[in-house]
Amino acid sequence: MVINEGDIIRLNYTGQVEGQIFDTTIEADAEETGIKSQQKDYGAIVVRVGSNHVIPGLDEALVGKEIGEQYEVEVPAEKGFGPHDMKLVESVNTNQFREKPKVGMRIQSGERDGVVINVIGKKAVVDFNHPFAGKTLNYTFTVEGMVEGIEEKAQGFIKLFSGHIMDVSFAEEGTLTLNLPAGITYDRRWVMARGIVVHQIFEYIPEVQEIVFIETFKRPEMPAEETAEALATEE
Repeated sequence: MVINEGDIIRLNYTGQVEGQIFDTTIEADAEETGIKSQQKDYGAIVVRVGSNHVIPGLDEALVGKEIGEQYEVEVPAEKGFGPHDMKLVESVNTNQFREKPKVGMRIQSGERDGVVINVIGKKAVVDFNHPFAGKTLNYTFTVEGMVEGIEEKAQGFIKLFSGHIMDVSFAEEGTLTLNLPAGITYDRRWVMARGIVVHQIFEYIPEVQEIVFIETFKRPEMPAEETAEALATEE
């Protein structure tokens, strides 16, 4: 079966830059390279082809491919993380750093991440470009299958943008219910992704007419020793 623009699929991929793996959905590849994260749930991701759910060069390469086959694609900087922009290389006073700046030190300024590339007297030169800006990327990828179910599509978009796996249910009248994990309102990534998730579901899953968020809190159980102590105090 050939993949077309607009299809929602399950995708596995491994991305390399200058021969080094920097991103992958495959746990074995992450372990072998030493980049495995305990916070990441590895496995095929759900994406809609042609919707920039992955970088443009990889997104374009999905069209026309067969399910189950492994492919390779070389992605130029213009279709990857963009060209290196010298306007994003800035000089910063060293007194603005909490500690003495050193070459290679990563910093955050507002919503931007940067790396110190030079220190000259009381000035630090910081590059706010993406670390892979201006670099050619290489991907191996496999389309594992099509995603047809409404709930699976919704769960896929939720995980793609927020990193969370949620209990999702869909009713025939068009209501999609998301049961939120306790305390998720304090999760910065979810706060930023919530609106995007809603927009993506409405735009790409036409069967959904309404989205309902349910957040449930349960009273924590008192440990047995504390319960016994409390009863003894009452007596």
